Amino acid sequence: MDKKQIILEAADYLRLKAPQFLFKNALVLGSGLGKFAETLDNAIIIETAEIPHWPVPTVAGHSGRIIFGSVGRIPVMTLQGRSHYYEGHDMSRVVFYVRVMAELGIKNLFLTNAAGTCNPDYSPGDFMLITDHINLMGTNPLIGPNDDEFGPRFPDMTEAYNPDLSNLLREAAKELGIAIREGVLAAFTGPSYETAAEIRMIRTLGADAACMSTVPEVITAVQAGLKVAAISCITNMGTGLSANKLSHDEVKDVAGKIEKQFIALLCRTLGKL
Repeated sequence: MDKKQIILEAADYLRLKAPQFLFKNALVLGSGLGKFAETLDNAIIIETAEIPHWPVPTVAGHSGRIIFGSVGRIPVMTLQGRSHYYEGHDMSRVVFYVRVMAELGIKNLFLTNAAGTCNPDYSPGDFMLITDHINLMGTNPLIGPNDDEFGPRFPDMTEAYNPDLSNLLREAAKELGIAIREGVLAAFTGPSYETAAEIRMIRTLGADAACMSTVPEVITAVQAGLKVAAISCITNMGTGLSANKLSHDEVKDVAGKIEKQFIALLCRTLGKL
């Protein structure tokens, strides 16, 4: 079965489960940030394990559900938990959900993640609006034969992070009195955390934070013509910037402490669409 066919089957299943839903806006929730989905009105919950061909997350903090619902009158398709390259998936599987969203007609995609910072001026608990990225994963989701139905062979990345959607996040943060930083995200494969030398390297290259996701999805979404905005929740200082040893429990703990602000920021942003 070819890639297009499995995408169509997954999209058809979701249309069947949410026949009245207006597929326009989508949101992806990163590690420890899943509780936003529980605030949606008129929710339709689908376990990703039920969806044909959908890769199921195996990481704590990624529950593996899709929730169709609304923030006020704004419909939003929310992915509660993503799959990662380090779980052993082929890159085409990692970005599978983006292809499905594009097939469904999604136009605006908001991505979130938990990230460690390499910028000594940042602190755990900060929000960072992603303005650009550095792909250090050693691969690209568009490698291989190109299907023109998915988008151009060589997509332009000049404005990978859409200025208009990014401005909505800025405006929402200002209205709520939430401080929001802006910076460059570097993506590693993981699952090991970065070494102190790698943190120094990406800081020299101009990055402000590091993660193990998001960048492949952004590349795929841009190729598909989706508008993208993304925000990192800074959950830890990078190796060498703190005496603390890194752990996934710390990531989830910090994400939990800022969840109320995070939910308020996303709700206010979506309300502006």
